[in-house]
Amino acid sequence: MKKLTFSLMIIALLSSCKKETKITENEENKIEDSITIPESNETFEAAVPFKKIELSTEETTKFLDKQNNDTLYVNNFFATWCGPCMQEIPHFKKKMEEMKGQPVKFTFVDLDQKEDWDTKVKAFAEKENLSNHIVFIDGSKLTPEFFKANFKKWDGGAIPFTFIRKGDKTDETLGSMSEEMLAEKLNSFK
Repeated sequence: MKKLTFSLMIIALLSSCKKETKITENEENKIEDSITIPESNETFEAAVPFKKIELSTEETTKFLDKQNNDTLYVNNFFATWCGPCMQEIPHFKKKMEEMKGQPVKFTFVDLDQKEDWDTKVKAFAEKENLSNHIVFIDGSKLTPEFFKANFKKWDGGAIPFTFIRKGDKTDETLGSMSEEMLAEKLNSFK
C-alpha cells in the first residue's frame, strides 16, 4: 500500500512539472514585472531561468492595448528561424541596457511553432539572457481579424514587426530596424 501511495505521489509530481504556463488575470501583475527592465545594476551577464508565458489572442490584445501611464511599451514580434529578426535583437538589447531604470518595457513576442518553445526558443532566450522578456503566442491561432483589431499596418504576413506605444501614440515597423532607426523611433516618444 505504501508503494502504491508513493508511486501515485511521484506521478502527480512529475505530471505537474510538465504543465505549460498560461497567463490568467491573477497573474497579470507577475507578467508585467517579468517584462520590466530591472532597475538594479543587473546586467545581461547574469543567467535568468527560462519562463514560458503563453498568451492567448485575447490576452495579447489586452497586453497591446493602450495603458494610461507614462511607460513606453516596445513589443517586437519575432521567431528564432527569422534571420532579420535575429539581426536586430542586439539593437534592442543595447537599448534595453541604455534605458535601464526608465519607464520602458521591452517584450519579445515569439511566433515560433509551439514544439520549438522548449528547445530552440529556450536555448535562444537563455543564450541572449532574454528569458524575462519573451512571451509566446501560438501563431496558428492568429486570424486576420486579430491583426485588423490590433494594428494599422501589420497583417501578419511577415516578421520582424515592432509595435511601440506610449499612451495614444503608436509606431508600427514592419521589417528589421538598424540601431539608428530604433534609436530614432524610441527618441520620438520622449
